Amino acid sequence: MNPVAKLAAALLIAVVLVLSIDPVSAGVALVLEIPLLLAAGLPWRTFWLRTLPVWLGAFTGAATVALYGVTSGEVYVEWMLVRISEGSLLLAVATFLRVLAIGLPAVVLFVTVDPTDLADGLAQVVRLPARFVLGALAGMRLLGLLASDWRALERARRARGVADTGRVRRAVSAAFALFVLAIRRGSALATAMEARAFGAPGPRTWARASRFGGREWALIAVGAAIAVIAVTVAVATGAWNFILGPG
Repeated sequence: MNPVAKLAAALLIAVVLVLSIDPVSAGVALVLEIPLLLAAGLPWRTFWLRTLPVWLGAFTGAATVALYGVTSGEVYVEWMLVRISEGSLLLAVATFLRVLAIGLPAVVLFVTVDPTDLADGLAQVVRLPARFVLGALAGMRLLGLLASDWRALERARRARGVADTGRVRRAVSAAFALFVLAIRRGSALATAMEARAFGAPGPRTWARASRFGGREWALIAVGAAIAVIAVTVAVATGAWNFILGPG
């Protein structure tokens, strides 16, 4: 599956859900997304590990809205700055479902995406500038080196006996050293790419063709259908709450 189709399907769902804060549209979209999540074929352990930040973000966001959100309806708990009301709880549920409906498909659809395939699709299908795409691809390739560089810095400092005390100061110093190392590596990479004519103007050939066919259009149609059904049900039930509306 072309990564561009996955990106388009996830964006279609996200853009529609961002326009309203209501539990109906988010809940309907989340239910309709279940077949897509199952079709991704991820092992359950991988699914929970990769989506754990989304679940934590949804829970913390909902808890914050429930405790400090706009008060309306019956007030259940009131203590200092905390005020839990009927309206804040409803808004918390909508926030929880909304984060899950936007975040889960985005994470799951991109778990198996290769950065090179995504760059090929953006350049050949979307027709983004090759210079921008190749630079972003090179930067993404370097992200995986940060963790190994951090471990190497820790081992080097411990071998020199300068990492035994002051955990906070050690972390700040290592972060600064990693920042300097990243700048140097980025400068060397930019020079090497320019020497290999990656920034040359004019048309560019690609090692692999990025194909966009019926499967990709079907996935985009599924994403559009999920967005349309979610909005339709929310409007029909009177739950649609357009965030840019007068109310």
